[in-house]
Amino acid sequence: MNIIPDSPGANFSPGPLEFYNQPLYPMFAPRTVAVIGATERPNSIGRTVLWNLISSSFGGTVFPINPSRPNVMGIKAYPNIAAAPEPIDLAVVATPAETVPGVVGECAAAGVKGAIVISAGFKETGAQGAELEKKVLERARSARMRIIGPNCLGVMSPLTGLNATFARRMALPGNVGFLSQSGALCTAILDWSFRANVGFSAFVSIGSMLDVGWGDLIDFLGDDRRTESIVIYMETIGDARAFLSAAREVALSKPIIVIKAGRTEKAAKAAASHTGSLAGSDEALDAAFRRCGVLRVESIDELFYMAQALSKQPRPKGPRLAVLTNAGGPGVIAADALIHAGGELARLSEQTLKELDGILPPSWSRGNPVDILGDASPQRYAQALRAVAKEPNADGLLVILTPQAVTDPTQTAEYLKPFGATEGKPVLASWMGGADVLPGLSILHSANIPTFPYPDLAARAFNYMWRYSFNLSALYETPMFPADSEQEAVCVENVAENARKAGRTLLTEFESKQFLACYGIPCVETRLVHDEAEAAEAAGELGYPVVLKLNSETLTHKSDVGGVQLDLWDAAAVRKAYYLMENSVRNKAGSEHFQGATVQPMAKTPGYEVILGSSVDPQLGPILLFGAGGKLVEIFRDRALGLPPLNTTLARRMMERTQIYKALKGTRGQKAADLPGLERLLVKFSQLVAEQRWVKEIDINPLLVSADRIVALDARVALHDASVTEDLLPRLAVRPYPSQYQSSWTTRDGIPVSIRPIRPDDEPLIVKFHEPLSERSVYFYFFHPMKLSQRTAHERLARICFLDYDRQISLVAVHTDPRDGERRILGVGRLIRLRARNEAEFALIVGDDHQRQGLGTELLRRLIAIGREEKLARIIADILPDNRPMQRVCEKLGFRLRRSADDPMIKACIDL
Repeated sequence: MNIIPDSPGANFSPGPLEFYNQPLYPMFAPRTVAVIGATERPNSIGRTVLWNLISSSFGGTVFPINPSRPNVMGIKAYPNIAAAPEPIDLAVVATPAETVPGVVGECAAAGVKGAIVISAGFKETGAQGAELEKKVLERARSARMRIIGPNCLGVMSPLTGLNATFARRMALPGNVGFLSQSGALCTAILDWSFRANVGFSAFVSIGSMLDVGWGDLIDFLGDDRRTESIVIYMETIGDARAFLSAAREVALSKPIIVIKAGRTEKAAKAAASHTGSLAGSDEALDAAFRRCGVLRVESIDELFYMAQALSKQPRPKGPRLAVLTNAGGPGVIAADALIHAGGELARLSEQTLKELDGILPPSWSRGNPVDILGDASPQRYAQALRAVAKEPNADGLLVILTPQAVTDPTQTAEYLKPFGATEGKPVLASWMGGADVLPGLSILHSANIPTFPYPDLAARAFNYMWRYSFNLSALYETPMFPADSEQEAVCVENVAENARKAGRTLLTEFESKQFLACYGIPCVETRLVHDEAEAAEAAGELGYPVVLKLNSETLTHKSDVGGVQLDLWDAAAVRKAYYLMENSVRNKAGSEHFQGATVQPMAKTPGYEVILGSSVDPQLGPILLFGAGGKLVEIFRDRALGLPPLNTTLARRMMERTQIYKALKGTRGQKAADLPGLERLLVKFSQLVAEQRWVKEIDINPLLVSADRIVALDARVALHDASVTEDLLPRLAVRPYPSQYQSSWTTRDGIPVSIRPIRPDDEPLIVKFHEPLSERSVYFYFFHPMKLSQRTAHERLARICFLDYDRQISLVAVHTDPRDGERRILGVGRLIRLRARNEAEFALIVGDDHQRQGLGTELLRRLIAIGREEKLARIIADILPDNRPMQRVCEKLGFRLRRSADDPMIKACIDL
């Protein structure tokens, strides 16, 4: 493995000016560093950190801070940070935990920009340590100072020469950003990286993430042009929404690969105790990674192999791999590994087979894997690969070489160099062997062809690439809510009020079905009865056969106390069942648990029983569950988890991860279930979970699904305790569509419009909006001419319409023609939050036919109101000097306009 740039130092511009304004920048390229706790004591952390800094090449000035010594290691020392003769960019703290709050307070007062707290002894030790952390954070935030740690190894920036760690050696420079929660693993990875020749753009031990978390560092490395991929060792996710938001933003341009410790319950507890954090469901984390385009791998080797493969080769468009080999055995091993992990061997077309027949000896394999035989020359390799690369059924290519007597690994690699740039298909190689293949490996590396020592590793890498590509394809599928959510919220509030008044957190089955019906989730007709006579009367009205179920405000599992009676065919059977049920509940649980019964018709429609539910994950908040339902749900455990809210694409993908989905598509003569209807029901259910944060758990089991019917047969809803305040309710990991910013308005010339946040399905309307725009309007908006094809390219519009609403909110003014119902966008206003700063930039454009009607003013007024609601400090914009209309609108709404001699743009700013 080799992830060292061919020319270190070349093309290593860190990025745009905004990168230098990043609050984390001083932690990676400081001009001055103070080591608080610097000492000459052998093998101490303070001495090691100081030595690493003064012996590295970062070029800044280092100030030891030690109140007991005039100098440390021959360098003048200072009693405290305030005594340092220059402003300090970065402080590295290596003092006992109980002193850290005071030290951080002194740093904040001295204007230090960032601190790395290496000290341990905080929340991982218990309540007293957690209280220390609280004090540290309060003092840092009082001065907007950022903190990495505590309980960490430190930070290396190999490209700037900074080594602010207590590791023994400096990492090699490269293009991989490495982030780890474990300092010990950092040192192990560091040792391994020298053997594997892996280089890093950043090497960060993040510790317990008191302040700086995954999201901050992913954003930072996403802005860094020197970083081509980001690899993470994770024990806990921390701020889930910040992680998902940053990862979703960066993953399209740079691969993010994670190895997450704690797959098993015992390992999860160990990881949690290590970081002092709550452990969440591993399945839920898998769902979170899929949702934001992050690739999860199983081993440390895979972590770096995938960083190499994804940064060098295009992502495959499908799971089909073509394998080219000079030996049958390795080809079969690759095929086994590929298929076992969910990939497919590409089926070669007749045209490709015919072309290979003209190239290869008669005894070649005539299939995939393509065995070109042990005497294959470099020319034969190249000719065969050229033919297979054109195969339309192949999404990727794997070339295997075993060093046989007549094999030339080096020349073969030379012949394969042009295939490193195969358009639209990744090319991977497995050059098996030792010293004989090393020159060939170097050649392949220089051609950007990832290499693997064994073919099964290469096949698994292709499967990872395909899985990554598949997850990314849904990255911009942003959920959206129906317009009548306010009525639904009122409906469910009314249903839950009775339970709250009685001090209950558990709704009865009857109440639970009413609750679900508020969101349009169909439930079997259910009658609530309180004696045998009422039960018989209700059964007669519903029609036989019927089911009788316990109605209890306290018991969840009705079957355990004889609370379910099936297949009741007449009134006598109903009366007897009611009598037996009441006595059974009283004997097994107590009479206080019996509040009557419900009667419902037996389901006559054949179909499949599935489960649909929600619960709260300690790290990710509300999560969704779908799978095979019925009595054996906990035995089969056929389920998939997802994060709310969903759309139909995400709902379908959630279903596809279960075994029951294969049956739902139709099996053994039975019709396929109403899958589009089931998708829509999952979307409604996810909307319910996202909007009603005071709901703790929901179980719909079974949900009967057939070709012509979807109906909930049983349901259970649990609420959070009434003592839980709004700010303590679990927060969604994915921000839903901000429907609160939607309302109507009328232009000066009387055109009614709906002004609302943009949605994914607005993309065709945005295309139509751009078509008639004048060159003047385009120039004022983009600051340069821009062709219509560029403005309406899907790749560009995807980023505008498929938003992360934590990062950007775009408003569209939509007019619906009353004559034909056609919708048109008349104007667009965007509020783009600037990374790592509590401010946003606005952009505004109104169609030429609707300018001077007050629409631009109204859009900007609403963006300002949203900025205040989102607690931004200010909104800014650059405006062309010629764009006088925009300048007048800004002045009218309170913006300050400023122009300087060295900047042609007019700067607009409003403090909120």
